[in-house]
Amino acid sequence: MAAGGGLRMLGLAALLLPGAVLCRGPPGAAERRCFCQVTGHLDDCTCDVETIDAFNNNQVFPRLNELLESDYFRYYKVNLKKPCPFWNDNSHCGIRDCAVKPCPSDEVPGGIRSGSYKYSEEANNLAEECEEAERLGAVDGSLSEETQRAMLQWTRHDDSSDSFCEADDILCPDAEYVDLLLNPERYTGYKGPDAWKIWNSIYEENCFKPQNVKRPLESDKGVCVEKRAFYRLISGLHASINIHLSARYLLQDTWSEKKWGPNVTEFQRRFDEVITRGEGPRRLKNLYFLYLIELRALSKVLPFFERPGFRLYTGNKSRDAEMKNLLLEILHLAKSFPLHFDENSFFAGNKKEAAKLKEEFRLHFKNISRIMDCVGCFKCRLWGKLQTQGLGTALKILFSENLIEKMPESGPSYRFQLTRQEIVALFNAFGRISTSVRELENFRNILQNMR
Repeated sequence: MAAGGGLRMLGLAALLLPGAVLCRGPPGAAERRCFCQVTGHLDDCTCDVETIDAFNNNQVFPRLNELLESDYFRYYKVNLKKPCPFWNDNSHCGIRDCAVKPCPSDEVPGGIRSGSYKYSEEANNLAEECEEAERLGAVDGSLSEETQRAMLQWTRHDDSSDSFCEADDILCPDAEYVDLLLNPERYTGYKGPDAWKIWNSIYEENCFKPQNVKRPLESDKGVCVEKRAFYRLISGLHASINIHLSARYLLQDTWSEKKWGPNVTEFQRRFDEVITRGEGPRRLKNLYFLYLIELRALSKVLPFFERPGFRLYTGNKSRDAEMKNLLLEILHLAKSFPLHFDENSFFAGNKKEAAKLKEEFRLHFKNISRIMDCVGCFKCRLWGKLQTQGLGTALKILFSENLIEKMPESGPSYRFQLTRQEIVALFNAFGRISTSVRELENFRNILQNMR
């Protein structure tokens, strides 16, 4: 056994011994200290925690898991080499579990490689026919360099005007396909000042809160519903990530094997009411709030995916049809949820003020997506970028309801569109939240039996 591995095993063994448990008391006391407030109705919602648990764990989670294991959703193209735009820090995590293994191009299905923004074989063929027609019947439409630059800027503005994320340029040579199943989100050892700097930048500089209030936001008084919701979304995302790290913790690291599993002590450190001075249960409730927001977006975007011309195109016709049916089953299930969050409460006041606040909301979130390029751990960066893009896509859907309702049943939808990157990010991000809710049931059961 390597010395480092042995020390790590001894350290974890000490953490996981019954005598080292952070919460002590009668049976069930540990569970109550993490979950006593995580019950009943959620703030700003008509829904309750128990309804979400039953709906997610029994219906959504198993179907969503199957969908995300399919080829269309397991391959995500990402640029992990973009420099941090906010501070000069090129340091990267040297721990081997921080590394990401990109896919050799021949392992990615041809239908995906041929164009991440194209949805069907017909779309690919039509694009080629149009390009050929343009070459044979071209009209001289030459423009000056200045006009071309201006048009490029207009296009970028149009593309980004409804976007909540700083998306990667998938045509960039540094962008590579990553198999998400081979690079799971779990504990990597990335922590300390570098990790703290990321979250501090997100909370202190990009979350709406009174200037005199430090993180965490201990009081919602004086904060409007939109700004309060923004903070709760980020807090919920942070909680979800911490649940994943606690649920898939490196428990044993030797030359012969690695063992991953739930670390109850780590979970308590992040969510126990006493240890976190009351913040832990609030973080878990924010996770449920995030779940409701993303679930609502899935219910709203159903018409986009129901169109006959839409396919989850990988080149495998029968499998693609099977996965589209499963996707529609999940979306209809999302629509059937009885206690949806009412997004109409957002930006409902004075139109001018509402438009200003909505734009501020969008730019703040877009800034957070850019911060993900400053994460030193590549695996953390991968999942951070994917989950912020997924949440950004959910917000884009919620704020585009009128465009979705006016979409034609057939033919292209010019006013509302989702790229393959956005689709993959949307469902994988919701998959992470769904997994977190499912993992909470496991931690609850473990803690109930602890003294």
